[in-house]
Amino acid sequence: MAEKMQKQPNGRKKPNSTSNMVRSVLLMFVLICFGMLVINSAGMKGVQQTEVPISEVIRRANDPNGDIAKITVTGNVLDITLKGKDQPTETSRKDNSGTLYDQGLVNHCAELEGNELKNCEDKYPIIEYKEDVDVMGIILDVALTVLPIFALVIFFSWIMKQANSANNQSMSFGKSRAKLYGPDKKKVLFKDVAGNESAKQDLTEIVDFLKSPKKYEKLGAKIPRGVLLAGDPGTGKTLMARAVAGEANVPFFSISGSEFAEMFVGVGASRVRDLFSKAKKNAPSIIFIDEIDAVAHKRDARGGAGREDEQTLNQILVEMDGFDNDSGVIVMAATNRVDMLDKALLRPGRFDRHVNVTLPERKDRLEILKVHFKGKPVEEDVDLESLAKKTAGSSGADLANIANEAAITAAREGHKAISNKDLTEAFERVAIGPERKSKVMNEKERKITAYHEAGHAIVGHVLPDSDLVHKVTIIPRGSTGGVTWFLPPEDRSYKNIYELKDIMARAMGGRMAEKIVFGEDAVTTGASSDLKNVAELAKSMIIEEGMGASTRNLVFPNEATGYYTITTGKPYSEKTAETIDAEIKKLSDEAALRAEGVLKANKAVLDKLAEELLAHETLEEAELEPILKAAKMPATVKLH
Repeated sequence: MAEKMQKQPNGRKKPNSTSNMVRSVLLMFVLICFGMLVINSAGMKGVQQTEVPISEVIRRANDPNGDIAKITVTGNVLDITLKGKDQPTETSRKDNSGTLYDQGLVNHCAELEGNELKNCEDKYPIIEYKEDVDVMGIILDVALTVLPIFALVIFFSWIMKQANSANNQSMSFGKSRAKLYGPDKKKVLFKDVAGNESAKQDLTEIVDFLKSPKKYEKLGAKIPRGVLLAGDPGTGKTLMARAVAGEANVPFFSISGSEFAEMFVGVGASRVRDLFSKAKKNAPSIIFIDEIDAVAHKRDARGGAGREDEQTLNQILVEMDGFDNDSGVIVMAATNRVDMLDKALLRPGRFDRHVNVTLPERKDRLEILKVHFKGKPVEEDVDLESLAKKTAGSSGADLANIANEAAITAAREGHKAISNKDLTEAFERVAIGPERKSKVMNEKERKITAYHEAGHAIVGHVLPDSDLVHKVTIIPRGSTGGVTWFLPPEDRSYKNIYELKDIMARAMGGRMAEKIVFGEDAVTTGASSDLKNVAELAKSMIIEEGMGASTRNLVFPNEATGYYTITTGKPYSEKTAETIDAEIKKLSDEAALRAEGVLKANKAVLDKLAEELLAHETLEEAELEPILKAAKMPATVKLH
């Protein structure tokens, strides 16, 4: 399924313009005060002044032959300029009680008028009075008065802001966190969703309900209240839901099931109420709950009304059954675990429609790949159809990942366009893992790996119900030392018992090849994953599929869905468990014997294929065919 990313809001709060303005004014005021202090300090330090007693000043000023040329009085401060100087070089202070004349300073020139003033300038100092304006003092006084007020205002504003923030947080704790995708957002339509035509057909009716509800109401039909989208992860369930909203052109509320859950009881139920309330106000609308199994799993006797998850589920049940039929709100939910959902949620009147979003078939995978490679530069001979054939069982998300990895590989290799080689590397990297080029195997390990992979290939080629051998390599990739690919000729929904037995036999081919060539006591750990796969497949055949020889048509609850008993820990008796173990061992032993019989009968082909792998490391389908065509099915090995 072609997924597209929806751009989300960044969630940052808008800045508070009032608080920013107060901070800016306060900072500017402080900087001005600091600057004035610096300037004044620099001015004071520009000329060095010597402080002398006022009595000494008066004596020298009254002496016609004294050295004082000028006295500048600013308040109680006297700046004294000596004869032959341009700037005051001495300073003194008078008392506040009286004037200079009261303290004995005589300045005849100050009382003379007209031309006689010039005649005494060279005999007596001239006294100049300046207005006593202490600018810095005023600034400092204002600063000392205003700054505390500013500090108190900012402090109490911060206290109120914190209180409001805590109050808003507590008030919004029970609010829904659903994201709203309205008509102003980029729409997703059915044409943007590749594949899953049957699911789209089911959902088209929902779109028609939302667009033309009157048409159905005239015939007495009720709009479905809920649509459950079920399918494997990555199949595009969320994209399908958004396509419904886009086609119907209605608001789309999206939320995950886990977002309802909180440590406080009742919060989830409150958020459910708020979500449905918003949806009703925006009706017609769609509510989409992703991974609904997080809050809607089965209730049992172990729970209770006080559990948070059950309260949330109960509120969902009430809301879905409670709102009016003509409210225009449809609830869509997605899950890959339908078996875990509570039965009350699945009944008619809640989720009326169940839509299966399946893994894409080959033609759908091709369409999905075309969507994801659209806009990417590709070479003309790029074979997307071949890639679609290889990717059986892949979801839409897997295919999107392959397309992205192909682009990354092309960029890493310096290609201007994506090539078939880039596609192959991307597919193998996603399916198994990257090549471990740094891992160096010695010749013995390379030989063991070559025979191991050759064993898989020959057994898979010879057995009649096995898939075709596509590629064999002994280059380490991911956690494996080598890989043998088998591709089915077509997509299949079912596998019969013969096909499953052939799959187990070819999986045992690697271990049996090691045994035949190197001896039974020389087998390695390289077959550990193969043995695990065989055991899991055999267990599934016995427990889930009813394919055991003595337990044919009998199935047993598995560990994921069964109910455990206190005594055995299994949903069946000890005797049944022994029977299941015996059936699993029987299938595994049969697979090993069939693989061993095939390889012993085709030892020459096994040696030839291993030799070619050691020489070339990787063999494609065309290179394998002339070697494998010599391998035959021995009469001593039973077909099934």
